[in-house]
Amino acid sequence: MSSEPLLRVESVRKHFAFTKGILFSKTLGYVKAVDDISFEIRAGETLGLVGESGCGKTTTSRMILNLEEPTEGRILLDGEPIHGLEGEALKAYRTKVQAVFQDPWSSLNPRMTAGRIIAESLIVTKWGDKEKIAARVSELLKQVGLRPDQAQQYPHEFSGGQRQRVALAAALASSPKLIVLDEPVSALDVSIRAQMMNLLKDIQAEGNVAYLLVAHDLATVRHMSDHTVVMYLGKIVEKAPTQALFDDVRHPYTKALFSAVLMARPGQQDEEIELKGEVPSPLNPPSGCRFHTRCPYVMPRCSQEEPPLRDVTPGHAVACHLF
Repeated sequence: MSSEPLLRVESVRKHFAFTKGILFSKTLGYVKAVDDISFEIRAGETLGLVGESGCGKTTTSRMILNLEEPTEGRILLDGEPIHGLEGEALKAYRTKVQAVFQDPWSSLNPRMTAGRIIAESLIVTKWGDKEKIAARVSELLKQVGLRPDQAQQYPHEFSGGQRQRVALAAALASSPKLIVLDEPVSALDVSIRAQMMNLLKDIQAEGNVAYLLVAHDLATVRHMSDHTVVMYLGKIVEKAPTQALFDDVRHPYTKALFSAVLMARPGQQDEEIELKGEVPSPLNPPSGCRFHTRCPYVMPRCSQEEPPLRDVTPGHAVACHLF
């Protein structure tokens, strides 16, 4: 694996104006969807991005897909800033970074055959003639475990797992360097999930493609990710190599998240942490540590000082005054 990061997210913020009125709109404040986050992804690696709904995961992935511009900070692919691209440069970026979404039913055009869906990016970028593109589509269908003759079928003729394979083949068509996986297996039956995760890992090993895995399911993150980033209310509260994080959870929010979802390991008494209250509004986040209103270990300084994200062990960073 390369020592240089493929993707770098540097001190990125995304604030959305909250307005009132139609003709003479007035800005009442800003929703701080993402507030000063930094991380890296290397070629051939998977970074898991986890947290409750509304923590900023989707906004982060949209900025990486160049569907949103950061308010501050920058995102670089191969050392080059990705925002502000136009024309051919933007088209080239779209071939390098692709996405597979949660619901393959809504992400696939029901009026197109699977073959046409997969070929779309190749046609747009004038990748080759008809015969060359048809051969590439057949190759991609086989790569994701489908038959070449299924190129003639429409999305409604596939099962949920097969539709997700078609979506993956479409993402792979342009030989991307990075694929954003937005809850890629959560809509699938449990029996199909393991097959899909193993397929993604096999494809990664073959092509050295990097993944940004946005997920609620911690079991999927544990199985797929090399590194994991935990977000809460627009901030990164903990990040570490995945195995190190699961072996030694530090931040109270991460502990609560894990205790609510992961079953205790045999012979181990895992402490269950129950969070009180609702997630505060990103329009008016709490002062100091954003988690202090729900934290069972809250101290007086937590409401006044924002804890910096710092290493507690090499490579394992936590934003908490306990450390």
